[in-house]
Amino acid sequence: MPLGNILVADDDAAIRTVLNQALSRAGYSVRLTSNAATLWRWISAGEGDLVITDVVMPDENAFDLLPRIKRIRPDLPVVVMSAQNTFMTAIRASERGAYEYLPKPFDLKELTTIVGRALAEPKARRLEPEGGDPGENIPLVGRSPAMQDIYRVLARLMQTDLTVMIAGESGTGKELVARALHDYGKRRTGPFVAINMAAIPRDLIEAELFGHEKGAFTGAQARSSGRFEQAESGTLFLDEIGDMPMEAQTRLLRVLQQGEYTTVGGRTSIKTDVRIIAATNKDLRILINQGLFREDLFFRLNVVPIRLPPLRERSEDVPDLVRHFFAIVEKEGLPTKRVEVAAMERMKRYRWPGNVRELENLVRRLAALYPQETITDNIIEAEVDQPAASVSGGDGEEDESLSVSVERHLATYFQGFGETLPPPGLYHRILREVENPLISVALAATRGNQIKAAELLGVNRNTLRKKIRDLDIQIIRGGR
Repeated sequence: MPLGNILVADDDAAIRTVLNQALSRAGYSVRLTSNAATLWRWISAGEGDLVITDVVMPDENAFDLLPRIKRIRPDLPVVVMSAQNTFMTAIRASERGAYEYLPKPFDLKELTTIVGRALAEPKARRLEPEGGDPGENIPLVGRSPAMQDIYRVLARLMQTDLTVMIAGESGTGKELVARALHDYGKRRTGPFVAINMAAIPRDLIEAELFGHEKGAFTGAQARSSGRFEQAESGTLFLDEIGDMPMEAQTRLLRVLQQGEYTTVGGRTSIKTDVRIIAATNKDLRILINQGLFREDLFFRLNVVPIRLPPLRERSEDVPDLVRHFFAIVEKEGLPTKRVEVAAMERMKRYRWPGNVRELENLVRRLAALYPQETITDNIIEAEVDQPAASVSGGDGEEDESLSVSVERHLATYFQGFGETLPPPGLYHRILREVENPLISVALAATRGNQIKAAELLGVNRNTLRKKIRDLDIQIIRGGR
């Protein structure tokens, strides 16, 4: 007796054959069709325990068919396949009630696993998602396997309120992912409020997050609402969470545990209803080991971790991104450009230290500064090869001074922001980044002996103690 009856619809005969062989070997009974009309007739007659269908059919789009299937057979799982492989394809599949979305080409073992899981789950009526078609305003671009994995995770998260932690290098699009989770999720009608922890002075972070009462501190001449209050019923995006001071981490943890907070200077608890999405370009586990980030807060925030790959790990997405950004600048009034094949190949080989943000800035520069309609390999070579060589570790860099190294790092950092400037507070952020490893190394070299470390650094012992406390540096003491 077969494990289940599978209805397969795809106008590609080769795919139908492959699916038939794989599913039959796994013990399923399979019926094949090349059009949506036959599939609909089978489903209407009550046939099939599971449907596998391509999105684009010769007579009807599967996204138009899915709502009708859900109305008459809400418990019938539908697996959607597509060669379009965009973010919106995954979102539409989820919104229309698909059990799973699979980008083509797909792994047959993964497909049979999905089929087995779907048939094993208890049948439960699934309500049709609210809201209309979000349209083709695609917020994320890329068809690489790495991006496909992200699309599928995001699609599963859209109808949940789970806390999400987005990790990735600067310029990979962390806020873009956070906005997509909000704009296409169940809180889309609420506000999206973003706060960058690295851009706010340490002594003002709590007031920014939770608000303050009149007279709570010098300069507080009136009550001010915080970001939690502003994001009520919506999404609060905590960017660069790794830069949050320890005292603010403690208060944030309390809010996540209890669902309420008090304003700075306030006495009454305020209940909060927000979805938290956090992001970081740092390894929080390293910060935890250094005593700079609370482990219990990390586990509260890291419910669903999403890692955004750097552009160098998905170089096959570069052509799509280039076309996307050229289309944007064309709408802004800049001339149309095309990139020759050799130039595009060079762009795919480039390491992109500034990631997608650096690529966007390059496209804008190409559109604005070069009169040629075709961007040649020579132009791209002039634009990207010199920055790439500066970080290649070539001859002479072993003797590079700290000053030159810092200057080179800052040049790359500023380049990532293009024509805009980095967030305020750069001086103190850089000092903190330098002070922390400097003091940590000195303490490690002196096996935690603060008197010797102060002498080594040439600072007063009390000054060193204050720095250790302010920077939350963990001291590991050792023997002689």
